[in-house]
Amino acid sequence: MNVEELVTRMRGRLKAAADPAYRRSIQRFFTEPLDAYGVPAPQIRKLAAEAFAVTKSWPAAQRNRFCILLWKSGKNEEGALAVYLYHRFRKNCGTCEFHLFEKWIDRFVTNWGHCDGVSCWLVAASLDTEPALVEELAAWTDSANRWKRRAAAVSLVPSGRKGRHTAVILDVADRLLADPDEMVQKGVGWLLKETYPNQPREVVRFLRAAKARAPRLVLRYAAEKMTPRDRAVVL
Repeated sequence: MNVEELVTRMRGRLKAAADPAYRRSIQRFFTEPLDAYGVPAPQIRKLAAEAFAVTKSWPAAQRNRFCILLWKSGKNEEGALAVYLYHRFRKNCGTCEFHLFEKWIDRFVTNWGHCDGVSCWLVAASLDTEPALVEELAAWTDSANRWKRRAAAVSLVPSGRKGRHTAVILDVADRLLADPDEMVQKGVGWLLKETYPNQPREVVRFLRAAKARAPRLVLRYAAEKMTPRDRAVVL
């Protein structure tokens, strides 16, 4: 089976599973219009498993072209399918894949769901393989693309949970702290919240110093896992 045939098969499966009522129900989670079939995530994951059975023997270039054709459709579930599929190749993600995912964010990501999937699963997988890549995220904070700025923070969430890259995490958070975009603010707050359990002193020290310029939304998200004492200090 070639790339085009697999795209046709997956697209046909998604259309057959489309649920108009579900499509209408998920729109409430997004502020931007969502171009969707109306297929729940568990069904998309099953399709990703089916696609993986075909693509696991393909060269990376062929697999990447398949994913790009999915992204180009603009359909929410086709982008999600590309993310779910690539997550199955996460152990193979390195520098080349990092830059591929950056291009996806630049060209195709238009909502927080896609942003967080690419960032938390795929970019983060590349960081696990090639830790030095974390140094490239600082440049993302200057992007005009809101989703790339959010991705700079969200890509570090798994590192924060593991107690890794704390200095980079705090640097990225500092660069984005005054960002006027609410979705970016939520990403920064989420990153600090997940970093806190392993690095409580560092996070509280950072927020105390930045409190005067930190949006309330960032502080509220960041404080969700804090002890009552630390929460009182931050809020």
